[in-house]
Amino acid sequence: MRPDYTLYLVTDCRLMSTETLSEVVEQAILGGCTMVQLREKDVSSLDFYRQAVQIKKITDKYGIPLIINDRMDIAMAVGAAGVHVGQSDVPAVVARKKIAADMLLGVSVSSIDEAVQAANSGADYLGVGAMFPTGTKTDTTFVSMEELQRIRHTVSIPIVVIGGISTENAGVFQPLGIDGLAVVSAIIAQPDIAKAAATLKGLFYGKGNANVF
Repeated sequence: MRPDYTLYLVTDCRLMSTETLSEVVEQAILGGCTMVQLREKDVSSLDFYRQAVQIKKITDKYGIPLIINDRMDIAMAVGAAGVHVGQSDVPAVVARKKIAADMLLGVSVSSIDEAVQAANSGADYLGVGAMFPTGTKTDTTFVSMEELQRIRHTVSIPIVVIGGISTENAGVFQPLGIDGLAVVSAIIAQPDIAKAAATLKGLFYGKGNANVF
């Protein structure tokens, strides 16, 4: 079954409005998140592993794929659905060879050249951005809507957009053939995480607010 990339949560415990990361993830899933990436840059390897174990219990409970940022070893250790790498991480072609054949490989890109290279290296999906200014990453390259459309027309694998995704812009991407929204603060920093997720998912489909299930 093809993964559902519609609403792709990327974690950052520095921004969360709840006491625990587990609560963030569960509330986001209840609001309609369809995929979760554990991306915690400022923790030790042991703590990251422990977080992955805890979060996978939640994603497994709801049948949601868990993606691990960068750390192939931890992704395989916890039986995650996949791993996501950036342009400054292990090259995608190497990651594809290292991880299990049935694991998803996501790659962050910001240009057609990077997108084509990632697709040719075995990426299952692309994270394209940053689309808009974002406080979660300061070393970003911005991607124009025109470049996004060129990437979409050039590669056939799924695309999620990331970087400053919010209620103001969530509705512009699905008509362009984009498969989903990758979101950090617009979900996890909100006082009502489930409602924030449901709202973004509804806006992506042009339906206003979606229902929390």
